[in-house]
Amino acid sequence: MEIPVTGFVVHSGDSDPDHSHRLFITSWDGKPVSKVHMHPFKGTTSFDVGHCHHYCGETKPAPNGVPHVHHYCVETSCNDQHKHLIKGTTGPAIPLRGGGHYHCFEGCTTVSGKIPHVHKYGGSTGDEEECRY
Repeated sequence: MEIPVTGFVVHSGDSDPDHSHRLFITSWDGKPVSKVHMHPFKGTTSFDVGHCHHYCGETKPAPNGVPHVHHYCVETSCNDQHKHLIKGTTGPAIPLRGGGHYHCFEGCTTVSGKIPHVHKYGGSTGDEEECRY
């Protein structure tokens, strides 16, 4: 089954030759896509090398009403005199019974610390109704 999609491509100005354009979807299956949304997310990393880190932030915007994922990037709290970066892409939208949706995410932080190490993290975003862009 084919789903009609319309949109446009804009040069991102990025110097990365493998990712120089962005696609903006304006309609999906005949329905206009005019707004975007973000999700709040927060959590605690795994306990490694004698400590853990906390993190919280908002996902990057994604269009309403179409299958989508969100990118995210946030710095952890400073524990044991260092921080880590959490960066990735959520899974697809999971519908909520009363409307709205959420996304799951997981991964490993960047390497940091006097003893170089990473932490695991994961969880689910808040409902997009909680955070409108």
